[in-house]
Amino acid sequence: MRVISGALGGRTFYAPKGWRTHPMSEQLRGALFNILGDITGLSLLDAYAGSGAIGIEALSRGAKFVQFVDIDKTAHKIIEQNLELLDLKKRAKATLANVEFWGKRQADNKFDLIVADPPYTEVNLSTIEHLGAHLKPNGLMVLSHPGRESAPTVNGVVVVDNRSYGNAALAFYRLASR
Repeated sequence: MRVISGALGGRTFYAPKGWRTHPMSEQLRGALFNILGDITGLSLLDAYAGSGAIGIEALSRGAKFVQFVDIDKTAHKIIEQNLELLDLKKRAKATLANVEFWGKRQADNKFDLIVADPPYTEVNLSTIEHLGAHLKPNGLMVLSHPGRESAPTVNGVVVVDNRSYGNAALAFYRLASR
């Protein structure tokens, strides 16, 4: 895998082997960050982090801090290795945990941007709903989901955009007005 753009553009990093994690494709990551635009100084939660590709790309493009969360031990180890390899440990934290349980224990943690790329067989809407509670006001949450399906809707957040890229799609959410 490689970083697409930013300060670390072109640098390579590791991805877990096997079928348990499936890193977001470079094409989809590129599309995501082109849509997001300037993320300088933002905090990000990389939920279902896998290799850490999304958070690493964000750090390369100027994000202030990234919290990586994944339940897979191999993925967690790879993220730690990648942060060391790319000298990003001071601006990131990797946590080995179930995303939903982590979210319940970290209720006060708020982020400008949340990107959730769960395995498509495990798109759990309650988890997505809980992640919305970690958005700062005016924050944005992005969910990668199967491309042939409509954007999942959940309580507390509204879909503001949905983009399809063949077998994958990106749904963009903001907090619902109260």
